[in-house]
Amino acid sequence: MKNEKAVVVFSGGQDSTTCLFWALKNFKEVATVTFDYGQRHSAEIECALKIAEELGVSFKVLDMTLINQLSANALTRDDIEVTATEGELPSTFVPGRNHLFLSFAAVYADAIGARHLITGVSETDFSGYPDCRDTFIKSLNVTLNLAMDKQFVIHTPLMWLDKSEVWELSDQLDALDFVQEKTLTCYNGIPSSGCGECPSCILRNEGLRAYKVKKAAGAHL
Repeated sequence: MKNEKAVVVFSGGQDSTTCLFWALKNFKEVATVTFDYGQRHSAEIECALKIAEELGVSFKVLDMTLINQLSANALTRDDIEVTATEGELPSTFVPGRNHLFLSFAAVYADAIGARHLITGVSETDFSGYPDCRDTFIKSLNVTLNLAMDKQFVIHTPLMWLDKSEVWELSDQLDALDFVQEKTLTCYNGIPSSGCGECPSCILRNEGLRAYKVKKAAGAHL
């Protein structure tokens, strides 16, 4: 893989930035693609651009605001509360988002001569989103290859990792401080540790605390 080219589906958040560092380690050339889908705040795209510039990778924004015309959800509507009820999909679920993003990422990858797509989806900490499941990714990979008559490979480095393990991976990639300080995961658009109250911040911060406890315990062995 080291001599090949990859495209990272990139949002500037913890997961996709960890995937970006993973890609930089494993591929000769790395590009990023970010999607404007009418998300609540432009800070996400601005953060992604800054990270891409700092790490010296290309940055492409694709207009996917059509999604906002078709569905109502808490990620694109500030009048919808961020909620997560057991047994139901969270209000932050955007129907078809990963399906569309990866499909357009494949078209972009083909245009620039890349055959590897990297996404930060996880079946361990996926909040019940159906388009973060391993079966969906494998199915879409086959579909993209058939639809475009290419041999794409979709990589999911975080698929079986919980948030603590994602932090551990960023540490192994010598990127822990970078990811902690420069990424934006918060639903309210606050970088780094965020607002500390939304579900995304709680998951991120609890994962970091768990990893630091694990790391400290290992250092004392």
